[in-house]
Amino acid sequence: MKAWQSIRIADCGDPLVAIPAAPFAFTTPHPYVALNAPYAGKSPWMLRRQVLDALLNAQDDLATRRPGWRLKLFDAWRPVAVQAFMVWREFGLQAAAAGRSLDGCRDPAQLQARDPGLYAMLAATVFMFWSLPSDDPLTPPPHSTGAALDLTLQDAAGREVDMGCPIDEMTDRAWPDHYADATEERLRMFHENRLLLNQVMGAAGFSRHANEWWHFSLGDQMWAWTRGEAEAIYGGVS
Repeated sequence: MKAWQSIRIADCGDPLVAIPAAPFAFTTPHPYVALNAPYAGKSPWMLRRQVLDALLNAQDDLATRRPGWRLKLFDAWRPVAVQAFMVWREFGLQAAAAGRSLDGCRDPAQLQARDPGLYAMLAATVFMFWSLPSDDPLTPPPHSTGAALDLTLQDAAGREVDMGCPIDEMTDRAWPDHYADATEERLRMFHENRLLLNQVMGAAGFSRHANEWWHFSLGDQMWAWTRGEAEAIYGGVS
């Protein structure tokens, strides 16, 4: 269990609502839907109502700072089944990169039982970025609360802004301040772009994931822990 998962949850009952097509930009097709992740016919483009309101405020702020720019959404609400699907897929990708095989295992628990050494090696990387796909109501994955989302920026010409690495890259380039000390102009721009995203999201009440420049949440356990709040206002929602 991660430190932030110890935060108590007092769900405020705010409903999960659809994200409107405007004023945002969207990654299309949705990256996990395109992988046949098990959404069971539900849309990933949903957030808790107050989180969506805050996101609209962030978009307004961005448009004031950079006329014509838009927040470009990559992922939002994620059922626990999708979290499990993506985590196991990442185990496979990391195993392949290390020249190892998952030996017919179907999930991390089975791998841990069969090859605890390989599990430990892969889990150390995977769970630095991905949350455990827990069904426990006390420890929901952030995206499963409807209070977290992954996003980037799009400029006035409709081009995705270069942030120095793609969303979901599992290397140290994903860390928000990876380029903070860069001296090369191109690398400095990556940091400036990340700062801009963090500024507009932070001003709207969101908190950023410590290891991911693209992940922001408002009201979940990670948000509460980051801000020193006593409790989260959003638990898992299906």
